[in-house]
Amino acid sequence: MLEILFYIAMGAGWTVAITLGSAAVGMILGAPLLVLSTSKFAAVRGIYSAVVHVVRGVPTLVWLFIAYFGVGQLGLTLSPVMASLLALSIIATAYMAEIYRGGLQAIPNGQWEAAGALNLDRFSTLRFVISPQVFRAASPSIATQIIGLLKDSALVSTVGVADLVFRAGVMTQYHADGLYMFGFAGLIYLLLSLPIAIFSRKIHSRLKRKYVIA
Repeated sequence: MLEILFYIAMGAGWTVAITLGSAAVGMILGAPLLVLSTSKFAAVRGIYSAVVHVVRGVPTLVWLFIAYFGVGQLGLTLSPVMASLLALSIIATAYMAEIYRGGLQAIPNGQWEAAGALNLDRFSTLRFVISPQVFRAASPSIATQIIGLLKDSALVSTVGVADLVFRAGVMTQYHADGLYMFGFAGLIYLLLSLPIAIFSRKIHSRLKRKYVIA
């Protein structure tokens, strides 16, 4: 039985890699996507709104199938892992941009005015004044999104990634004990999500003490 549990647990490697990989891409690409929402041109803001609504309105499983099956028809063949990373990264980017937007809206105009009074240029203002406070305001939502990606990553088994769910399914087929196999996989998901939540609280508390929005 220990060998079976070990086999399932080994799937956590792909689960964590795909979750953290897509989260990192989303956190990076979400920032430039956010810039579109701050444009003075309505058409540019409309592009931002359209992208976010389309990405968030299509189920994760559909994005996975588009990345794995659909992209192949365009002449680009992706492995199950790369297709999973692509799909979840697209989703993460849209959600992170909206999270950043919410954090940006929480910053009072007085912060910009104070930075201007100190003769800080726009880049310095964004880097040293606004960005830390945006991250401080958005950090709980970012952690929630990462946990959401962790749970959504269970769907990558449908395109052949040997993650926790895939391996639990294989063992269920061999031993016909789905409750035990998937229950163990669920326990691992829980154990993986708890450190994210705890780390998020610590980071948020630290940022809250350092950067006070006023």
